[in-house]
Amino acid sequence: MTDPALPGHAPAPAAPRRSHDTPWHRFLRQFLKHRLALVSLGVLLVLGLLAILAPHLTPYTFDGQDLEIIGTPQPPSRAHPMGTDELGRDAFTRVLYGARISLAVGISSALIATLLGTLVGALSGYYRGWTDTLLMRLTDVVLSIPLLPLVILVSGMIRPSVTLLVCIIGALGWMGTARLIRGQFMSLREREYVEASRALGGSHGRIMFRHILPNALGPVVVSTTLAVGGAIMLESALSFLGLGVQPPTPTWGNLLNSASQWLQGAPWLAVFPGLMILVTVLAVNFLGDGLRDALDPRS
Repeated sequence: MTDPALPGHAPAPAAPRRSHDTPWHRFLRQFLKHRLALVSLGVLLVLGLLAILAPHLTPYTFDGQDLEIIGTPQPPSRAHPMGTDELGRDAFTRVLYGARISLAVGISSALIATLLGTLVGALSGYYRGWTDTLLMRLTDVVLSIPLLPLVILVSGMIRPSVTLLVCIIGALGWMGTARLIRGQFMSLREREYVEASRALGGSHGRIMFRHILPNALGPVVVSTTLAVGGAIMLESALSFLGLGVQPPTPTWGNLLNSASQWLQGAPWLAVFPGLMILVTVLAVNFLGDGLRDALDPRS
């Protein structure tokens, strides 16, 4: 037998161990412990699938009318699981199509607000000095204006489409994210790896978005998640007031607006879209709580 310890016979290299304590594994372990967040993620995925597959889940169109029952809303039945409205339109179909608009507005406007807030907060926290003073005073001014009346005023002046409504909500909802990211950047810009990158001649843009921002993504993700729920509520409020997406295009908010005159005789028209708003906002908030706990370094 050949002794591997003899000269000229190097021992075989040990197989590399695969680490199971990476940041991703730690995040996954913490997130899986949060039962409400897992259930909420499942609920949101189901709602998203229902919205995407709406044309395949119902034989009706969102504006299709049954001329035989126009005039009085019909209660839930086998043919119409959520009943019909006063124009003979299937309520289940309109709730599914309304999910498309409400979820799209919520997610898109939250992403716009996060991008704007991240940019403002990053510039303010990194450069500090007069840049920080100017941007934070601008943030304070916008924060001092009540958001809902401002959005109502802008929506009333412009009569927004879906795209314009997304831009309005996103452009007026970035301030909280900006202040959060500013604090993160002011803390992280003094770390050793930032000083090393600066000493090696790294540009300001590279340091900000290549080195600092990835380490501040935890609060950004949580802020974005929670902003989705706020944007859905704001869109629903505007549509309920008649200042959002206009009929016949359905959203959960304008479905509630249309149902408000039938609360006594046909309460199901308000129950189903209202329940969808409630479930979606709760699921988004619980998911945000789970992400916050999983991304918290102290956990």
